[in-house]
Amino acid sequence: MNQQVDLRPQDRVRAWVIRVVLWVVLVVTLAPLLYVVTASFSSTDALSSASLIPVHATLSNYTAVFSSGFLRWAWNSTEVALVVSAAQLIITSTAAYAFSRLHFIGRKYGLMVLLLLQMFPNSMAVGAIYAVLAQWNLLDRLWVYMLLLIGGSAFNIWLMKGYYDTIPVELDEAARVDGAGHFRIFVSVILPLARPMMAVVFFLSMIGYYSEYILAGTVLQSPSNYTLGLGMYNLINTQFAQNWGLFSAASLLAAIPLAVAFGILNPLMAKGLTAGATKG
Repeated sequence: MNQQVDLRPQDRVRAWVIRVVLWVVLVVTLAPLLYVVTASFSSTDALSSASLIPVHATLSNYTAVFSSGFLRWAWNSTEVALVVSAAQLIITSTAAYAFSRLHFIGRKYGLMVLLLLQMFPNSMAVGAIYAVLAQWNLLDRLWVYMLLLIGGSAFNIWLMKGYYDTIPVELDEAARVDGAGHFRIFVSVILPLARPMMAVVFFLSMIGYYSEYILAGTVLQSPSNYTLGLGMYNLINTQFAQNWGLFSAASLLAAIPLAVAFGILNPLMAKGLTAGATKG
């Protein structure tokens, strides 16, 4: 039988305060999304209307999305996000292993220097990046854009190192007794145990690169190479009209790849976000 626990008056007040705060946060979070859904089914180009339920609901915005180049933009963004996130995962996992398990000159301050460099946004280097790429005739190339994104992984290295530190060193020593070297230990011992945090790093990287705009606007110029950020910006940057209905429909469709990735990686991510919080 379920036993009802009697709470003290102050605990009941605290519980109700938490409930109210959660409901307020939920409403504030979902209200903009509700307006986007409404606008996507609206026959006008207004982002909001007097009614949250469109009077004359239509699917014309969704059909128009597929004739606007959306599928090409979505494919480019998905390709960039997957390739860059996978490359980031390889760089992050190996670099974090070095900082967590190896002893070398500069190990103590190396991560700090990387993190300090990461604090400077990419927008500060946009001018220099554009000048170099223009001089070498490398503008408007998707693979060049991917290479530029692969470099920024300092924060993910911090996350992975913190998780590696929770893995007992005794496992490394036991594998070393059996004749395993650093590569064998990394592949056979560390990586299988670090899969939850690897899923977290991969998904967080995918979110960031899937919607990246600043570097994309600097490097990519032709519509066939546009990512979702660039392509959807052009939907509301026309000279005579702002297609908010079309933009809203494209926004909802653009969230599908991330929702699928979250559904696949969520079981591992839940473990990774909690296991790295304590060391032991």
